[in-house]
Amino acid sequence: MVSGASSFAKKFNVSEIAIGLTIVAMGTSAPELVVNLVSSSQGLDDVVFGNLIGSNIFNLFLILGIAGAIRPLIVQSETVWKEIPFSMGLVIVLFILVNDTFFLGGDRNSSGIIDGIILLLLFVTFIFYVFYNVKHNNHTLDLPDETPIHSHWVTLLMILGGLTGLVIGGKLVVDNAVDIARSFDLSEKLIGLTIIAAGTSLPELATSAVAAYRNRADIAIGNVIGSNIFNLTFILGINSIVKPLNFNTQMNFDFYVLIGGSILLFIFMFTLKSKKLDRWEAILFLAIFIAYISYIFIRK
Repeated sequence: MVSGASSFAKKFNVSEIAIGLTIVAMGTSAPELVVNLVSSSQGLDDVVFGNLIGSNIFNLFLILGIAGAIRPLIVQSETVWKEIPFSMGLVIVLFILVNDTFFLGGDRNSSGIIDGIILLLLFVTFIFYVFYNVKHNNHTLDLPDETPIHSHWVTLLMILGGLTGLVIGGKLVVDNAVDIARSFDLSEKLIGLTIIAAGTSLPELATSAVAAYRNRADIAIGNVIGSNIFNLTFILGINSIVKPLNFNTQMNFDFYVLIGGSILLFIFMFTLKSKKLDRWEAILFLAIFIAYISYIFIRK
């Protein structure tokens, strides 16, 4: 899929960060969409929220940690200045929307139809911004000359083939992981935050790790940020409109972790070193992730 995305970017002179933030990010988030629609139809609201929050934490700490450990990630300034703060602000907005009783005076904490519409509008705004930015800021491609340019059909088949394989693989992992987790009497919340989140994040892990190895830092980090935004806007927006979801406030701690991680990423890439996630910073992300996973298993 990385090869297909790079070919698409070079063929149409579109920056890799735009491809990573949109096409690749949407494709690698497909497992979350499938799993969450099935979960919400079965009334497993804790699984839905746990999967989305857990997937974003996996993406931020584990996947960026692994990708950055493979090769330090240097990205375009627009990613640091706009996309990362947008993602961080989105988490805060969602935190307010689902904690209705505290912030909005509601009678229960949930994500309903109005919340879903708001999230979808934020998703559309983000997509328009990405392509407006590409069109009006004269992004230049930094792809090696040896990057192959395939025909339209070959490029499309490469991307679709990669997405299909990722979705099928992620679904198989989730199906088996849920059976194993339930045999150990784990809660739906914990299953969503860990087993299912890990399974549905495998496409992001594969894509960003391969992109980092091939020195495609913009795809690697754009995929993570784009997937996180896609998860919290499009996927949760669709879920909320199809069937309103009750929110378990015990997951507020996990929101805090996600917000803190977004702030830390911005600090690492802007204040400490110009537009770069270095290896030691990536290793710190991995250490935080291990500590977080250990804590939520103890917490249950």
